[in-house]
Amino acid sequence: MLGRLSRPLAAAATGLAIALSLSACTSDEPGAAPASSRSDVETPGVLQPGGPGEANETISPEDAEKAVEPEFNEADVAFMQMMVPHHAQAIVMAELAEKHARSDRVRELAARIRAAQGPEILMMASWLEERDMAVPTAAEDPSEWDHSEHGHNGMVGMLTEAQMDELRRARGAAFDRLFLRAMVQHHEGAIDMADDVAVDGIDIMVSEVAADVALTQTAEIGRMREMLDQA
Repeated sequence: MLGRLSRPLAAAATGLAIALSLSACTSDEPGAAPASSRSDVETPGVLQPGGPGEANETISPEDAEKAVEPEFNEADVAFMQMMVPHHAQAIVMAELAEKHARSDRVRELAARIRAAQGPEILMMASWLEERDMAVPTAAEDPSEWDHSEHGHNGMVGMLTEAQMDELRRARGAAFDRLFLRAMVQHHEGAIDMADDVAVDGIDIMVSEVAADVALTQTAEIGRMREMLDQA
């Protein structure tokens, strides 16, 4: 026969039995919600760092999701869409120079332009496709991609069809001078577009492309003006 419990142990045992009984009743009660899903359980907030001189702030997960900044904006898309046909026209001009220029320096410059801007077109088209944005094609009128009609920065520096026809007809030294003047105009437009997106855009890759365009084409403008002075 088991010995009788001492009074303190008996009281403790009785209290434990009552606690377990109450716990079993509440947790097994039909319709009782798990503790983690009850309305009195608060959702943890998200700590949002404050600006310079400002305190941090705790906000809801929903507000935190809304506060996430987009990776790109309209200015980025406009720049990439406009720069595709802009580069494409420069390549057409470069191909004409390889056929009609008299100066070896002009042909070499045209070859460098073609070699640089061809891969850039593919990269810009890929950037647009990855973001489900339309990509301009060679069959389309470049002016259809001029975002200035929608209140945004425009496509500048493009040669008109009359200017392109004049370039196609030119030969020799006359072609060289016409090509250099036209390409300076074209490059200056590209630099203006790069400057616009540097201010209004937010995408890192677009910013890098714009910076490369501005740097490269500024240097080429300097060489072309020097060539014009010597022509």
